[in-house]
Amino acid sequence: MIGCEIPILQAPMGYIARSQLASAVANAGAIGMIETSSGELDVVKDEIVKMRDLAPGKPFAVNIAQAFVRDPSIVDFVVEHGVRFVTTSAGDPTKYTARLKDAGLVVFHVVPSLRAALKAVDAGVDGLVVEGSEGGGFKNPRDVSTMVLLPLVASRVDVPIIAAGGFLDGPTMAAAFALGAEGVQMGTLMVASAESPIHHNWKQAIVDAPETGTVLLNRHAAPAVRVLRTEASEPFEFDTGRNAMEAMIDHKAVYFDGDLSAGLAFSGQVAGRIDRVRPVAEALRECADDCLEVIADLARRYPPAP
Repeated sequence: MIGCEIPILQAPMGYIARSQLASAVANAGAIGMIETSSGELDVVKDEIVKMRDLAPGKPFAVNIAQAFVRDPSIVDFVVEHGVRFVTTSAGDPTKYTARLKDAGLVVFHVVPSLRAALKAVDAGVDGLVVEGSEGGGFKNPRDVSTMVLLPLVASRVDVPIIAAGGFLDGPTMAAAFALGAEGVQMGTLMVASAESPIHHNWKQAIVDAPETGTVLLNRHAAPAVRVLRTEASEPFEFDTGRNAMEAMIDHKAVYFDGDLSAGLAFSGQVAGRIDRVRPVAEALRECADDCLEVIADLARRYPPAP
């Protein structure tokens, strides 16, 4: 459907999923993605244009985050600039799907529940990104793990699925396929990559995080978010009277100055398994090769019954 070599989609992290990272992913054979959740549409449009020169001929995607993008002309822009694959999220799948599909684009919608998945399929999407609560960033406050959500959705829909939340390497990718997915989305691994534009302090915090090093905040107030446990997140973990997004007063200081006390640092639970910063091409190639090796090994160890 998309023309990629490796069925891995880079997550659309605000301010991070731009041409520097997305082109490295695309040139490695996977699917780089440009974000819109920052709301900086003029900058985002420039980043989409840059992909032509940085990853010539390589497929890439744009995420239209409807809660953060109020200008419907973004649809016309992605069509005019040759984008062939779009994911939509944080909003109604009926809003842009028909326009994008009429223009010949492949459209997947991001869903955190079975109800949302069925609504998106009814809206005519080509596929789904099924996102479990292990993943970083904005989340469903009524959280459900990928291990439960993915096979549930797969059993009820007949469209391709990209699984998100908890994926990092070959074994987890093989598990996604076993549970009904055709590809996986990775975010935290990409944030901690060499090509990620964020400050090294954030990357190192991911490397240093234990498996319990993230927390889901804002179950009581939208938006719920999974973040690294830091000085900034601690006051909000058990406080149901405030919205944790109050901590994002100076988010760019977190992203680009490395001041993790200045706001929340989004991260998925796989931070507890990331042990170093490395180039995305190395991580993606290893993941793809190991996935096939795991599948082949399982076939050898558990042959079909006669």
